Amino acid sequence: MSQIQFLLDRFASKPEAPAVVFRGASVNYGELSTAIGQQLQALEAAGVQPGVPVILRGDYSALAVSMLLALIERCCIIIPLTPEAYDSLGASIDDVAPEWLIDVSKTEASFEKLAARPLPDLYKIVIERAAPGLVLFTSGSSGKPKAVVHDFSKLMEKFHAVRPAMITLNFLLFDHWGGLNTLLHCLSNLCLIVVPAGRSPEQVCALVAAHRIELLPATPSFLSMLLISKAYTGHDLGSLKLITYGAEPMPEATLKNMRKVFPGIELRQTYGMIELGVLRAKSRSPDSLWVKLGGEGYNVRVVDGMLQIRADSAMLGYINAPSPFTEDGFLMTGDLVETDGEWIRVLGRQSDIINVGGQKVYPAEVEAVLLDCPEVADAVVYGEPNPLLGKIVCAQVILREGFDEAAARSGIRKLGKERLQPFMIPAKIKFVNEIAQSHRLKRVRAKS
Repeated sequence: MSQIQFLLDRFASKPEAPAVVFRGASVNYGELSTAIGQQLQALEAAGVQPGVPVILRGDYSALAVSMLLALIERCCIIIPLTPEAYDSLGASIDDVAPEWLIDVSKTEASFEKLAARPLPDLYKIVIERAAPGLVLFTSGSSGKPKAVVHDFSKLMEKFHAVRPAMITLNFLLFDHWGGLNTLLHCLSNLCLIVVPAGRSPEQVCALVAAHRIELLPATPSFLSMLLISKAYTGHDLGSLKLITYGAEPMPEATLKNMRKVFPGIELRQTYGMIELGVLRAKSRSPDSLWVKLGGEGYNVRVVDGMLQIRADSAMLGYINAPSPFTEDGFLMTGDLVETDGEWIRVLGRQSDIINVGGQKVYPAEVEAVLLDCPEVADAVVYGEPNPLLGKIVCAQVILREGFDEAAARSGIRKLGKERLQPFMIPAKIKFVNEIAQSHRLKRVRAKS
């Protein structure tokens, strides 16, 4: 049974429609369909058999997209990695037992047969189903990256439904479900997909203006950088209709400032995990961080303040870590939340909590106060070890133009005393020019 026939049928309905733009080169849907056929022939000629685990190293070029779809059609187990992720994972790559490395980071694909390794048991489930597989690595922010195994056919089911087409900048990465979700949504609805060569505010704004981008999926960290840089002032962003944000908590101050700067653009919160896919999210109001989560195929509950989700499209499991599922099949997300009836507000990751003498501090809660200080343009909060208290609260702060460090320290202390418990006020403040981001474009909290 064809895994991608529904996509090929849609491509055939509008072969002249532009499909992918990458580094100035573009292909239409007819050319993309032809390329998929060529990649299937190349896989056959190289001896890449159905069911084998394959690292697909590259980004969203037309070559990479056509090879990804060919591997899905051939029912391989696909391990997509950007070149940066491939280089940084090191020995963790051995956990996923790849048999092939297909590099699509250049103009032509290269095939390398790797040493055979015993297949993980989770792969055997996918192979028995004669389905394609997908392996993604978590960010590793709370330890060694976990290798997530999916039955790719389950994730593909939602893309059979036709949705509105929008010209989209695929900001999120090739080796993360947020990015692949955007890609497959666009392909299934014959959208034009514009791939950024870089993801600085200036580069993104230039692409939005040049290609009349309508949809920009992004992270709150990027949107904070966009506001600080004011890169939007030098470009016509009038085509933008929708900015979606997710992958980490959105600071309320950033959301309010985005609404002020871009009053005509819809800002929509999303919620997804590599382990689950992307859920439907409905905000209480345009400037609210409270959402309802769920939709067909998802059940949501909160147990002891932690979000738990059961999903038809949930992963089969981790290759290199214990199962995070409850006995009745709910994934323990690690996200701590507040509830108000059906509404949920994400406070942050359980792994990010700072324990100060037995008191729990949510970094996002402290960041929200810091961002309300007139002197502060952006801030990230984290914990450092302390011999008496276990941890203390620390902050890295970017100053607004026209303020000095002394004024900022004074303003932070003053507002902290008004709105935070004493143990929550940052004991150390470090002024920086930029806040570090992971390769997945989320802010990095220093770890002890």
